[in-house]
Amino acid sequence: MVGSLNYGRERGVTLIEVMVAVFITAIGLLGAAALQLNALKYTDSARTTSQATFIAYDILDRIRANADSSNLASYAMASISDAPSSAGNILQQDKMDFAENVSNLSEGAGTITINGASVTVTITWSESRANKAAGGGDSGEQGQISITSKVAVPPAGPSNEQS
Repeated sequence: MVGSLNYGRERGVTLIEVMVAVFITAIGLLGAAALQLNALKYTDSARTTSQATFIAYDILDRIRANADSSNLASYAMASISDAPSSAGNILQQDKMDFAENVSNLSEGAGTITINGASVTVTITWSESRANKAAGGGDSGEQGQISITSKVAVPPAGPSNEQS
């Protein structure tokens, strides 16, 4: 017969073809999940770096606003544990605020180094939260930012303004 076809051999998709399709789909989904976990890690790391940068520039701005040659060296801090527990003046309040802000970072630590009119603020923190968010363990990685700025320090004593 001219018009008859043999449909007995082709009845649908074989089990092997289905398994290959499922395997390829699973590989794609695992790749997408890994991509999402890395995105979470890098987003958290960038957020923490931004916070540390804001903290460093905040204390630098406070030093520029409040320091003169008589108290600039008093802004130096070897660690945030050197901050006073109560504030009796602006300098102590600045140091307390800096220590509190840094301690809000994951295992945050900070120093302020004064060398003449040059101020260096260094802040470190743990990146373990970002690693855990990405499905990893506590790798002990540390993030760090260090900013150095010159501070124009007016001479101490009465101002020389004309009346």
